[in-house]
Amino acid sequence: MFTRLLTIVLLGALALYAVIAVAQPLGVTRESLWVDLLHNGLMVSAALVCFVRAGRLREDRLAWCFAGLALTLYAAGELTWSIHFQDQADPPVPSLADVFWLAYYPTIYVTLVLLVRSRVSRLHWSLWFDGLAGALAIAAVGAALVFQPVLDATGGSPAAVATTVAYPLADLLLIGIVVGMFGLTGWRPGRAWTLLGAALATNAVADSFYSYETARGTWVDGSFADVLFPASALLLAAAAWQPGEDRRTLDLHGRRLIVVPVIFVALAFGVTVYAYVGRLNPLAAFLAMSAMLVVVLRTVSLFMDNARLLERSHGDARTDALTGLGNRRGLLEDLDEQLAQATPTEPRALALFDLNGFKRYNDAFGHPAGDALLARLGGNLGAMALPYGSAYRLGGDEFCLLLHDTSLGVEALMTAAVEVLTEEGEGFAVSASHGVALLPIEARSAAAAMQLADQRMYACKGGRAESPGRQARNALLGVLHEREPELHEHTTEVARLALAIGTRLGMSAEELDELARAAELHDIGKVAIPDAILSKPGPLDAAETDFMRSHTIIGERVLATAPALRPVARLVRSSHERVDGRGYPDGLAGDEIPFGARLISVCDAFAATMAERPDRPAMDRMDALLELQRNKGSQFDARVVDAFFEEEARLVLPAAKLELDI
Repeated sequence: MFTRLLTIVLLGALALYAVIAVAQPLGVTRESLWVDLLHNGLMVSAALVCFVRAGRLREDRLAWCFAGLALTLYAAGELTWSIHFQDQADPPVPSLADVFWLAYYPTIYVTLVLLVRSRVSRLHWSLWFDGLAGALAIAAVGAALVFQPVLDATGGSPAAVATTVAYPLADLLLIGIVVGMFGLTGWRPGRAWTLLGAALATNAVADSFYSYETARGTWVDGSFADVLFPASALLLAAAAWQPGEDRRTLDLHGRRLIVVPVIFVALAFGVTVYAYVGRLNPLAAFLAMSAMLVVVLRTVSLFMDNARLLERSHGDARTDALTGLGNRRGLLEDLDEQLAQATPTEPRALALFDLNGFKRYNDAFGHPAGDALLARLGGNLGAMALPYGSAYRLGGDEFCLLLHDTSLGVEALMTAAVEVLTEEGEGFAVSASHGVALLPIEARSAAAAMQLADQRMYACKGGRAESPGRQARNALLGVLHEREPELHEHTTEVARLALAIGTRLGMSAEELDELARAAELHDIGKVAIPDAILSKPGPLDAAETDFMRSHTIIGERVLATAPALRPVARLVRSSHERVDGRGYPDGLAGDEIPFGARLISVCDAFAATMAERPDRPAMDRMDALLELQRNKGSQFDARVVDAFFEEEARLVLPAAKLELDI
């Protein structure tokens, strides 16, 4: 409320001053004492407003203190002039009033610098160039229009000439700084900067007009310039009271990258052309040529920046963001280059690596920990490869080495690579399987080399010693076979189907391994179900149904006792959930159900309907497929059912009988 009242009072005082100073009613002249008091009172009031605002701020306190000081100095000059020199027929130049007036400029320059620093966290180089080019171009126009007439009309002692000329020079610099300031904001100033720019531009225009008219001897009291001085001060005070703006990083985008410098070049070019066809002072010509030079430098810098950006983007396209190693694109480019240089006497070696146990580590400790492990192992591999070649990450947990120096022996290098890709800790062990191809001895193309190394890597993966998880799985399958031979046959068929569908859906080797074990063991909990329930010829009652449904929880408990089988236990628990949420034991729905469990559910249902049970006969294959189709999207995952049908069509169903809409 106080701020609004103060604004009304100051605007009313400014309007009153404008009427008196310009219209001069009832014979009141500009030199009247109370008119001077009104003029100076407005200047002092604006200074006080800035000081009050500074006292209520933290970040911009120093800036607005300097703004208040600048207005105080200007008001001191006005008061000094009114008291000591206004009534003199030939006042001295320079005078004490000139000292105060000229001191206004460096003080307000400091204000601008402080405000820019407080509002902009980082300035792109293009903004600096645009700001400087704009300042020089506007200053060149001002020098052409104002400076030369003032210089021509100025006479007297060197001190008088210097003082008189200092005003238009300071005003030109001030206008240039205002334009430069707007350039530094990306030509999107906020309300505070807009008012600040308007205040400084208004003062510069008024002072330039005063200097120009005074130099020509045509200045008369009561012109519009008399009103512009206090108006400028009030605009500056209003800028101080605008809400603060967040710090921001500024840049130019789109058309402004071209439009802004083109405008300044046009201004500077116009001044330069006029300098050759007309009479123009050297300062204006120098400023105009400097502005064009800055725009040229900006263009050169922009070209170099774009070249660096293109180079960086090319590097990013070849680099894996997580590990900093080369990616698949980088490998293929380098592989073609090394193939061209490889000879039987100086062969190259391509080695592929796949991590064993990484998926279980990722599931147990989370994706951030998994990413950290990949970055750590990738860094180890890159450091190991540095003297002999380059390391790459092809995606997921697959790495690669392309060796141009095999003088130490390929086996020794592979042993070192596997060692740096191995990490063990409490509850986990990650190792690496690998495959190597020699170029050009074993492969003469990139595709052939990749295929051969990949085949050898998976042969290595399949031939490694049995892990604790595999040993536990074999023991449990033995128990299941002894307890219920037919159930063992069923789970074997479910595992076969699940592997085929998982492969079609693009699951990784680790995921397929986990899926196969879960499919084989998804009924392991049934070893705890009495034969009377398992083999009951008729439908189960409610209690028997609840007991039967507990087999997934029992299976989870059994498997969870072996740390290596805990991810499998999770799939087994959810293997009888439905995508519509009506399954058991947790009533999960849709994507809440692990994908492997959704896949096992489809394969289990198909295999079960194809087998004869005590309470019903076996279905034929076509009816079993129709049953899956009817329950797609309710009981079964639609994507898995579609993949199942595609696999069945490829392997089993004759083309003439494939009439189902899949």
